[in-house]
Amino acid sequence: MTHVEDELSSQPECWIRAADEAAAHEAALPAAGERVAIVGCGTSFFMAQAAAALREQSGQGETDAFAASEFPTGRSYDRVVALTRSGTTTEVLELLGRLRGHARTTAVTADPHTPVMESADDVVVLGFADERSVVQTRFATTALTLLRAHLGLHGDTVVADARTALDAPLPEGLVGCSQFTFLGRGWTVGLANEAGLKMREASLAWAEAYPAMEYRHGPISVTTHGTATWMLGEAPEGLAGQVRETGGLWVDGGLDPLAELVRAQRLAVAVAAARGLDPDRPRHLTRSVILGH
Repeated sequence: MTHVEDELSSQPECWIRAADEAAAHEAALPAAGERVAIVGCGTSFFMAQAAAALREQSGQGETDAFAASEFPTGRSYDRVVALTRSGTTTEVLELLGRLRGHARTTAVTADPHTPVMESADDVVVLGFADERSVVQTRFATTALTLLRAHLGLHGDTVVADARTALDAPLPEGLVGCSQFTFLGRGWTVGLANEAGLKMREASLAWAEAYPAMEYRHGPISVTTHGTATWMLGEAPEGLAGQVRETGGLWVDGGLDPLAELVRAQRLAVAVAAARGLDPDRPRHLTRSVILGH
């Protein structure tokens, strides 16, 4: 078993612990009514997109998401939450430094022995979700679960669905597809972006992601026999039929969308295996991006 497989299979237990951590760290997480930005890089940026949309949809307050390198420093926020598994990512540390004295900052990380511990005003350490893998799985979903639980949007059904996602077979013919498109709506757009990234990182697959309603504005043109379109969350009316008419494989996301992301993680590993690739050694990638000066 690869590190990726081992770590992604542990997610239900990590999510249970994260829900408990949310209550323990309430003061470090955004309060209702605060104007908030959530930032990250790569996978963490896509989790930030999901968390920001969830917070706004739940009426907790205006919430934006940015790649750490693209944060608009001219904007004013009550709190900025940085998601960083390694605690060493250059863009995150530089942004936290620029924000000191201008906005309250919280870092959610996996390693308490890294520079981010001194860079943020508040820190939540999810050490139990740390990973050996370059490719993120459980830390990302556990950090998002922490924020979902803080919003009161996590429950036992989510964990049960994650276990189903780990045990149920993948749809027949899916692993052999030549191209994969992931779709989302609202908070699941970030999850779709992350599912596409997992496919590219782990299996070098041609994978794309779009808001579901945007898919028909051009991207559906690549859909045909031998391609797959996977919906994370509830699909717009008629979309499944349109995909099937192209000859493409439609994958209906019937589980909680975060559990559907677990299924997509499994797909990335399965496609890597089918192509003779090692998902623990993704091409051109390192566990943390630390830029030289």
